Amino acid sequence: MTSMRIVAVSLTMFLLTSTKQICAQSRLSLWYDKPAAEWVEALPVGNGHIGGMVFGRVEEELVQLNESTLYSGGPVKQQVNPDAFQYLPRIREALLKEQDYSKANELARKMQGYYTESYMPLGDLLLKQSLNGRTASAYHRELDLQTATATTRFTVDGVEYTREVFCVAPANVMVIRIRSSVSGAIDLSVALKSPLRYRLSAKGNNELIISGKAPAHVDPSYYNPKDRQPIIYEDTTGCNGMRFQCRVRAITKAGRITADTSGLHVENATDLVLIVSAATSFNGFDKCPDSEGKDEQAIAAALIGQAAKKSYAVLQQEHLKDHQRYFNRVSFIVKDTGAAANTNRVLSTDKRLKAYSGGAYDPALETLYYQFGRYLLIASSRPGGPPANLQGIWNKELRAPWSSNYTININTQMNYWPAESCNLSEMHTPLLQWLKALSVTGARVAREFYHANGWVAHHNSDIWGCANPVGDLGAGDPVWANWYMGGNWLCQHLWEHYAFTRDKKFLAEAYPVMKQAALFSLDWLVKDSSGYWVTAPSTSPENKFRDEKGRAQAVSVATTMDMSIIWDLFTNVIEASEELNTDQSFRNQLIEVKKDLYPLRKGSQGELLEWYKEFAETDPQHRHVSHLFGLHPGRQISKNNTPEFFAAAKKTLEIRGDAGTGWSRGWKINWWARLLDGDHAYKLIRQLLNYSGADGKGGGGTYPNLFDAHPPFQIDGNFAGTAGMTEMLLQSHLGEIHLLPALPLAWKEGTVKGLKARGGFTVDIQWAGGKLSKATITATTDGVCRIRNNRGFLVNAVPAKQEGVDFVLSVKMKKGQQYIVLPPAGK
Repeated sequence: MTSMRIVAVSLTMFLLTSTKQICAQSRLSLWYDKPAAEWVEALPVGNGHIGGMVFGRVEEELVQLNESTLYSGGPVKQQVNPDAFQYLPRIREALLKEQDYSKANELARKMQGYYTESYMPLGDLLLKQSLNGRTASAYHRELDLQTATATTRFTVDGVEYTREVFCVAPANVMVIRIRSSVSGAIDLSVALKSPLRYRLSAKGNNELIISGKAPAHVDPSYYNPKDRQPIIYEDTTGCNGMRFQCRVRAITKAGRITADTSGLHVENATDLVLIVSAATSFNGFDKCPDSEGKDEQAIAAALIGQAAKKSYAVLQQEHLKDHQRYFNRVSFIVKDTGAAANTNRVLSTDKRLKAYSGGAYDPALETLYYQFGRYLLIASSRPGGPPANLQGIWNKELRAPWSSNYTININTQMNYWPAESCNLSEMHTPLLQWLKALSVTGARVAREFYHANGWVAHHNSDIWGCANPVGDLGAGDPVWANWYMGGNWLCQHLWEHYAFTRDKKFLAEAYPVMKQAALFSLDWLVKDSSGYWVTAPSTSPENKFRDEKGRAQAVSVATTMDMSIIWDLFTNVIEASEELNTDQSFRNQLIEVKKDLYPLRKGSQGELLEWYKEFAETDPQHRHVSHLFGLHPGRQISKNNTPEFFAAAKKTLEIRGDAGTGWSRGWKINWWARLLDGDHAYKLIRQLLNYSGADGKGGGGTYPNLFDAHPPFQIDGNFAGTAGMTEMLLQSHLGEIHLLPALPLAWKEGTVKGLKARGGFTVDIQWAGGKLSKATITATTDGVCRIRNNRGFLVNAVPAKQEGVDFVLSVKMKKGQQYIVLPPAGK
């Protein structure tokens, strides 16, 4: 291996997140030569509040609209299941003394509450353009990730028409511009409708308004009891549904605009701008959106009124400045050394994805997918709004798959894996803020259901902070409903935000939430016959084992995921207490309990065991591999610290295989990266980008618009893919910067700029021939930079180490200081 040296550079005014930075990468866009026929072919735009799916149709354009706070229901009801606690001692006796898992499973059902509420669609914006049956040619539609703009362009009888759609975050509006190359050639009507209850009205001669209400309750799409209506608008026992309003205003300097209850009508225009605003009465997780809601009409009117005072050019400039402030922080380029490099560039994205699925080498498609994940996070999660849900902010269904809520046994967490490492820390804040609300409702659940201190959350949640085990008081399968670690896992995100930013003020505010989760865990843990602290009851999300009689079971004791999450939480709270120099007695208590947590164990095949005992699995290749939490996103398992379990984790993945849904493949990319096997991680990237047709029959992979195909669509696979590629290039979870830890052979030469490492560092990396050629590490705060060196580089006067031997070099750095890793002189 080649030795390296590091050069120190002072950059007192260096700030990577400057809006002046320009990413040196090729144009990043998804493009197509025909309109979208299905929703998963349409192109997403958003600003964290308003979301739109742009179909790019010629004569009847469709923009499907969402507003990020538009949910059914209202605040979580209290005293949901006051009898729940009486079953807990009986479950523990069945598990720890009788080993009767069937009995424990049935008793667990009696400890369930209600289902969460559902994320609602806002409506459809329809643009019916009069072309008198003439045929369009030169059709092109695209989504430019660097400008966050969806563009549709076509020609009719020599007239070129262009439509541009983007969502402005500062003004909180959607902007649509329609232009023609010939004066006065635009004749169209604008219509609004919603699948929710609404009324349509017009204001003046250029504004259309829909005002409506969401249901008081919507059952999940998978729950259909015969004796009840799945969608209820009036709740006579509690809070009625949320109000909403959407407005569209048309502006043109030439042409004529009229309005009536059927819509807006535009004649003889050349350049038309539509401004869309939307608002709901949502006023917080604990306020009834009907009786205590905000004035959504006043909000929507103010937003559109303020935006309309600005020119299109000003709105566009505000949009570009805001979006590129975040998006341009990171560039990622892999040199395409394949013979078909030029051919790939001229293929539309859907055809390019098909070719890639057939085996074509196309690293630019991989980096496009990477940046698409960052784009989606910017578009769906903004400070001041709610976290990105199971579909980001894009949903067209009244009863969306899995209610399009927060599935917190993996999916919500996965949404935010790229937030910190991909230099989008601000987009993490909606989740971190929402956790405060969840901890309030979770404290009520801890007291009511378990007579425990602290707070708890289970498998599902929503904008109202639902924290109870869902299942409509017994209808849910405990394999997913009765899982108790959701709150504990989410607390990892509080620690991770601090680990990357070193923001002690934030940590001081987050610490009480983390501590309260730890307090629940202390009450939840019980001693087993061997003296270990265990969880009972315990499940491993959505997976089952076979008991001694061969029966499929879900509820057991001390699943590996439970124990790894608690290990992770206690470790983070201990370190947070040390960083804040506070709460020493509680810290010591956690240290003592942590010593006796039920340990990791290996099975007869050398694999990491998933359950308390070596049970047979009902599905040896199950899509969830939750017991590898300690490898990723945790830090309990690593090559240098726990080599035995590092090998066991690898064996587990080998047994499970590479098959799975979109998000499952995404998690496996991250695991193989943590296993330092870049080629296997890359194999899974290719599987994640497997073309799945718009009908979803292609199985898990990627839809034509690059959305993750579970199927159906779940956005977490996109985010996991982006995070996994980052893990291949840079790791820092062990308190040290590891450059190119899992670089695959397929990425022989490339650069990545703007990645973040824990400890408060920004990292740029260049490589060639599969080896590091230069890395620049910049401190964003004062601290110690620890660099893992397995290539024998030098740092100033530090003597060279033996080549091939791992060691960690520690360097004190000041904010703005930079270290540059270079090959040795003369090489």
